[in-house]
Amino acid sequence: MNRTDRLYAIVEELRAIAPRPRSAAWLAGRFEVSTRTVERDISALQQTGVPVWAEPGRTGGYCLDATMTLPPVNFSPDEAVALAVALHGIAGTPFHEAGTTALRKLMVAMRESDAHGASELAGRVHFVGAAPEAPPIPALLTRAVTARRVLRLRYTDAAGNKTVRDVEPVGYVGSTAGWYLLGWCRLRAGIRVFKLDRIDSVTATAEATAGRSVRLEEIQVPEGDLLTLTLL
Repeated sequence: MNRTDRLYAIVEELRAIAPRPRSAAWLAGRFEVSTRTVERDISALQQTGVPVWAEPGRTGGYCLDATMTLPPVNFSPDEAVALAVALHGIAGTPFHEAGTTALRKLMVAMRESDAHGASELAGRVHFVGAAPEAPPIPALLTRAVTARRVLRLRYTDAAGNKTVRDVEPVGYVGSTAGWYLLGWCRLRAGIRVFKLDRIDSVTATAEATAGRSVRLEEIQVPEGDLLTLTLL
């Protein structure tokens, strides 16, 4: 059993007996690996957001909060790989990290045979060249946009002028030229877009935004007409 299959199997084992624990030694025997390998596997699952924790004591072990995980889902290998291909195309966007975590959660929730099929199929998909390089987008920025918290930006505009601005984040604008933070700029008292790769530093404040709405005609970008994302 390879590591990917073992991770899925560990989650299914812990889900099946939740909320009771399984010890590292028991899991090591079940999957014919060392306890150190089990500990590394549990750490990997925790890093992807799977709610696994260690319960101390002689009868303790690893527990899974079954209410916080997905039951096995009916995603086909093709569908899972399609999401992975789409994820490759959003490198450098505000959603790449969240997309990576979501895909890992999905893989853990898939039936073991389908997850194995997806991993095998993914190994037969190839790209010419690496994903486009882009500076990482601070997680605190994306969290503040989602939570509608005021941001303090140190920003360099296209002309090289540096300013410090308090911005009420509204959302994002994506284009072929890159991604922008969309928000109400208190310095300019108006809606502005800030190219993410020109934000020199960002601090999230505890202040909630006013929840401003924006009309498309207020958004000034040079690349063309704007379309609003929908989920369906």
